[in-house]
Order: sequence, then structure tokens, then C-alpha cells
Amino acid sequence: MYENHKKHVINYAGKELIIETGKHAQLANGSCLVRYGDTVVLSTITASKEPRPG
Repeated sequence: MYENHKKHVINYAGKELIIETGKHAQLANGSCLVRYGDTVVLSTITASKEPRPG
């Protein structure tokens, strides 16, 4: 379903650190979802092909 979806699971200080890319925020050029315990962070990036004037 998600061609570029990657998921990495790392055990860090006794908790799972989960990093997912390519699945969330499909309208953005790139996104990364990071989970650690009860904390979740979604980071996205967008860019245009042409620079804006100014």
C-alpha cells in the first residue's frame, strides 16, 4: 500500500524507539513519525520546485 514506507524499531533505555517514514502526511514531500514511550512526534517537510520571488 505504501511503497516507500520504512519502519525501524530500536530498543533504547528499555523502551522501544520506533521511526517510520513514508506512511504519514502523504501531501508533504517527506515525513517522519517517531514514537518513544508515550511521546509521538510527526515531522514533515514541503518544498516547491521553483523558488519564490523575493
